[in-house]
Amino acid sequence: MFRPTRILLASLLVALCSSFQPADPPPDLPSRFPEPGRIVAIGDLHGDLDATRRALKLAGAIDDNDRWIGGDLVLVQTGDQLDRGNGERAILDLFVRLAEEARAAGGAVHALNGDHELMNASLDFRYVTPGGFADFEEFAPDKDLEPSSRGPDDAQLGRKAAFRPGGAYARVLAERNTIVIIGRNVFVHGGVRPEHVDYGIERINDEVRTWLRGERPCPGFVDSRRGPTWTRLYSSNPDTAACDTLAVVLERLSAERMIVGHTIQEGGIKAFCDGKLWGIDVGMSAFSGGKPQALEIVGDSVRVLRGE
Repeated sequence: MFRPTRILLASLLVALCSSFQPADPPPDLPSRFPEPGRIVAIGDLHGDLDATRRALKLAGAIDDNDRWIGGDLVLVQTGDQLDRGNGERAILDLFVRLAEEARAAGGAVHALNGDHELMNASLDFRYVTPGGFADFEEFAPDKDLEPSSRGPDDAQLGRKAAFRPGGAYARVLAERNTIVIIGRNVFVHGGVRPEHVDYGIERINDEVRTWLRGERPCPGFVDSRRGPTWTRLYSSNPDTAACDTLAVVLERLSAERMIVGHTIQEGGIKAFCDGKLWGIDVGMSAFSGGKPQALEIVGDSVRVLRGE
C-alpha cells in the first residue's frame, strides 16, 4: 500500500513533468559521435567516490591523483551518480574536470543523466543521505539565519536550490546527454524504445537540457516508467520480445549494440540478445556491495574489465 505522502509526491511529479511541446530549438550538444579507437563504459555509481575512482582506474582513465591519463580514450558513464551515498558532489565535480582534461588530450567523457539525476531535479530526495544534504548547504538561501529560526526542512534547502531547474548543479546536469550514440553503440541509462526513436533522440536530449536550465517545463517522458531513464525492458532479464524490440531500435538508429545501466546484474556485467545488449550496472557502490567493472569496446571487440 502506498503511503499518502508518496501519492502526493507522485501527483507533484506528474504536475511538474507535464507534456509540453514548444518549437524545438536546435540541440547545442551532439547526440551522435564518430567511432573512436577505444570506448570504456561504467555503470551506476550512487554517491560512492571510492568505487568511482576504482572504476576510472580500471578503465585506464585516471592516475592516483585523479588526473586524466586516458589519452584519446572515450569514457561513458551511464548515469545514476546521485543518491544513496555521501560522495555525490565530489563525483559530479570530478567528472566535470575530467571532461575538460580528456578533451584537451583528444579523448572524451560522456556522463549521462539517469533517473536519479532527473529525480533530484524534480526535487525528489527520498534516496538522499544526510551527507548528501550537507554537501549542498552553501546553496541555501538565508543560510545566515539563527538556528532557532530555521524549520525542520531547512536541511534540504541547499540541495533544492542546487538541483532545481536553473540551479547550479541542475546546470551541470544540463551539460549532459540522456542518450548518446558513439559509432555503432547506443548508451542510455534505462533504454531506447521505438517510441523514443519516433520522438527523436536529439529532441529528448534537448528537452531534458532546456528543462534543467529552467527554460521550459519538465518533459512528460522524464517521469514515465517507459522513459529512457526508467524503462527496464532491456535490463531486467530481457526476453525474446525485448530482443526483437531492440533489433528494431538498433536498425533504425544504424547501431550495432545498446549499453544500459539502471538494473543491477547479479554476478557482473552481462550480455543479452546475442551480444546486441549489455547490462553494465554491477551495484559497485557501497550501498549495493558490488565490485567495479567496466565494458571495453574496441571496434567489433567487446570485453568486460573486472576490478578488485
